[in-house]
Amino acid sequence: MLMVDEDPEVAEIRSLAAQVAREVYAPMAEELDVNRTPIPLEERLRLGELGFLGIAHPEEYGGSGAPLSHALAVVEELGKVCRPAAFQVFEANTGPAQVVTHLGTEQQKRDWLPDIISGRKTMAVAISEPDAGSAATDLRTSAKRDNGGYVINGSKRWISNGGEADQYLVYCRLTEAPGSKAIGAIVVEKEMTGFSAGASERLMGFRGIPSADLYFDAVEVPAENLVVPAGDFGKLFGIFSIERMGNTTMSLAIGQAALDATLRYVEERQQFGKDLVEFQSIQVMLADMVLQVQAARLLRDQAAASAVATGIPDPLKVSLAKCTANEMAKRVTDLAMQIHGGNGYTEEYGIERMHRDAHGWAIAGGTPTMQRIRIVSEVLGRRFDQRR
Repeated sequence: MLMVDEDPEVAEIRSLAAQVAREVYAPMAEELDVNRTPIPLEERLRLGELGFLGIAHPEEYGGSGAPLSHALAVVEELGKVCRPAAFQVFEANTGPAQVVTHLGTEQQKRDWLPDIISGRKTMAVAISEPDAGSAATDLRTSAKRDNGGYVINGSKRWISNGGEADQYLVYCRLTEAPGSKAIGAIVVEKEMTGFSAGASERLMGFRGIPSADLYFDAVEVPAENLVVPAGDFGKLFGIFSIERMGNTTMSLAIGQAALDATLRYVEERQQFGKDLVEFQSIQVMLADMVLQVQAARLLRDQAAASAVATGIPDPLKVSLAKCTANEMAKRVTDLAMQIHGGNGYTEEYGIERMHRDAHGWAIAGGTPTMQRIRIVSEVLGRRFDQRR
């Protein structure tokens, strides 16, 4: 792994995370994948006790108040060996809890953040719907005022941690205004009457990270659970850039792990009486892998550095990093499978698992195609209407 002048504090937390990943989560990674089960509660509490779940949240709520780069280092090290474990750190530090940290009321922060940071509870984000994926502003789930609170009706699809999370930050229509002007966000508790989750999806990858549909049948939610009012959709998606940094880092972790495993393999494996690495064709493939991983890392680090002042990264830099990292992980894991030959196609070496997961993280948080559209929009300072 090529690290250039990494901050000593980041290097220290990376070292600790790598040790925990190696000793605790690497041994259970294959079982979680095969059985499609999330890590148990006691392991999430362990991550909380280590301080990993609150790195990027304020100290007054139990966090560390550290820069986003510190949390991303932990996500990467855990993500190299066990994506379900890394997901817990990802969700807590770069997921919907960041909306609460940046946009929530003081009472909401005190009510919700300590439990998330300790690992006692998890909060998932609910945006996508059957007819509103990349076109998020087409969502139909509604929250109407009633008896001083809100009544939510609708459904959500492809919700990571769906059915497993204790709370959901639900994007919904709060008024009759068109497009994004009506959209805000409300926290729904898992035990609320009228809320339910469908069966867990059987996905190609992402195993150990539950994904399910959510259903809201006249779910009554108190007014104090409104985090973002109608008209602030832009603020919501500004914070969502933090989650896309987490997506980027998960892809980077997979690509780096595939590269590291392949570099070891080519010096151990022999063909035609010599080490595999001696073949020029292998060297060219390895060089491509290194180039792509390092390009993704530099763009990710540049995006993370842009968040230092406000805690929110520059959206153009995030889109550049996410698009590059997502596609890098798919290509690099494919090259790793080719170099490993038949061994790469077996579950034993873990390369096929990396390849399956790489495709999942490229979809989550906005596909590479959507990132390209955002890149052009940001570069030109224009918005493009895909409906016309």
